[in-house]
Amino acid sequence: VQLVESGGGLVQPGGSLRLSCAAFGFTFSYYEMRWYRQAPGKERELVAGISNTGGFTYYADSVKGRFTISRDNVKKMVYLQMNSLKPEDTAVYYCKARAFDSWGQGTQVTVSS
Repeated sequence: VQLVESGGGLVQPGGSLRLSCAAFGFTFSYYEMRWYRQAPGKERELVAGISNTGGFTYYADSVKGRFTISRDNVKKMVYLQMNSLKPEDTAVYYCKARAFDSWGQGTQVTVSS
């Protein structure tokens, strides 16, 4: 299992970013996928999840209404569209297949003016 996140960067408060995660080494369409984040000095937290077909999604209360998770089972990609970003969204963001313990390297998101 290999996961490669991309799309992070520096953005001003109120801005948007779209994170991408490419999956390798497993039958992507079989598995629920999740996005997590870890801010400095804090534990890693679950941000959003999506069922294997994409028909069911869920979000942490802190991002509900601002973030949207989606997936493309043909391309073996999962995405996180982040709108109305806040400084407290600053973290390293990781994608993960729920069934496996493998993590990617993450992508840094910094929200600052």
